[in-house]
Amino acid sequence: MRADVNWFTVLSHHALRTPDHPIARAGDETVTYGEMAARATALAGGLHRRGVGPGDVVALLAYNCIEFLETIFAANRLGAIAMPVNWRLAAPEVRYILEHSGARALVCDAELAALAGDATAGTTLAPVRVCVDGEPPGWEPLPAVRSAQDAPAPPLVGGDDVHRLMYTSGTTGRPKGVMITHANLAWKNLAHLVEFGFTSADVGLACGPLYHVGALDLTTTTLIAAGATTIVHRTFDAAAVVEEIERSRVTTLWLAPAMVNAIMALPDLDGRDLSSVRVVVNGGEKMPIPLIERIQRTFPSAWFADAYGLTETVSGDTFLDRDSIIRKLGSVGRPCLHLELDVWDDDGRPVPPGEPGEIVLRGPKVFKGYWRDPEATAAAFAGGWFHTGDVGVRDEDGYLWVVDRKKDMIVSGGENIASSEVERVLYEHPAVLEAAVVARPDERWGEVPVAFVVARPGIAVTADALVEHCRSQLARFKVPKDVVFLDALPRNPSGKVLKRELRDRV
Repeated sequence: MRADVNWFTVLSHHALRTPDHPIARAGDETVTYGEMAARATALAGGLHRRGVGPGDVVALLAYNCIEFLETIFAANRLGAIAMPVNWRLAAPEVRYILEHSGARALVCDAELAALAGDATAGTTLAPVRVCVDGEPPGWEPLPAVRSAQDAPAPPLVGGDDVHRLMYTSGTTGRPKGVMITHANLAWKNLAHLVEFGFTSADVGLACGPLYHVGALDLTTTTLIAAGATTIVHRTFDAAAVVEEIERSRVTTLWLAPAMVNAIMALPDLDGRDLSSVRVVVNGGEKMPIPLIERIQRTFPSAWFADAYGLTETVSGDTFLDRDSIIRKLGSVGRPCLHLELDVWDDDGRPVPPGEPGEIVLRGPKVFKGYWRDPEATAAAFAGGWFHTGDVGVRDEDGYLWVVDRKKDMIVSGGENIASSEVERVLYEHPAVLEAAVVARPDERWGEVPVAFVVARPGIAVTADALVEHCRSQLARFKVPKDVVFLDALPRNPSGKVLKRELRDRV
């Protein structure tokens, strides 16, 4: 007999035991666990009355809000699948995701209704359309749907049933729908609760987009599992984050590298009281060591848990433990509970410590596969382990260093160049705010590195000066052949630099 591991049962558990404890706060609105369970059940009833049932996909195109969490719970209450959608996408990209997923319903923010309309124009996509905070033409307001008839009896949901679809950010090709099961989420939450020791007394801040596993899973779902409270910011604002930490005594938050940069750039940061924060989880891309050192000074009471993780693993696969922040600076740590990690060569054989190879993962928090894409699923799990596409090195103590994406490895004259190595040297120049290095095809060498640089305001620097700086610290074949200055590096919402876009410019 299957055990019921529905994500909604976690909400029900806390609603029964601590119904008056806040689950979330957004602006002036606070919702308790008891209120959230009632709201989600009512919304599930309204969706059911409109034809949504077990296995259906409920798309969610909205800025951060309490209704975002409510919709996920409501979908799962029906045995349906929640699907957060990136609101930064263009209409054709949203259309592809809705079509590929076969979304049965779409819950949308009023400000994003035009995007949703463009994405679904001339189609029969998502016939059930619910607006979170308004009533644009063709949409039903969420409160009206919520006030509909009672939900049916909760279905029995097994661990292998899909809790959520998360479409990958599309750094290569078309995005793929990552099937996160209820068991994947449960095992992730267990691992992260053990890692950080969160309790119902913790206060989290979801300031990154909830359609991404960073804010949703490295902060919010883990805290909900603990019966804690999450403060929800509609969108990221660095000054508002600092003000919230001081006002609400926030204890934990997730920050992508670009978010860290924005906070570090605030002019009055040194005089702010950020001592309540005990855990800062970083994720998105490899963070330069000087930035890690600075954030430790900014959050004096915090464990800066530099992390490595993927959408396919519900985030947070490795964390750098507090005692090793200095000793293993630059590492993303060791695997969390119930996750196996290995490093393989191109032939699928483990490499010894100190040797680079592809990072592969295995364990119950690793996703089920890609939605409606058996070929990609089979390729991703070749040899029985999930192939991340990332290049890493482990030391003798089992600590992982992320070297590069496999596709970001530059091969010049038969020599491998890790773009992150060149970027590290560029970051050490005082005039460089951000840097990214990609390959450019070359008739003689096959590929050569090209650097894209964002200069610090008020500091003049030339391409020749940066090339000379690199030449003094790197082998000749690693030195960028060109330096291109940009106002900002293109990034996806998780903070990853979109090197695909940069390659198109070389």
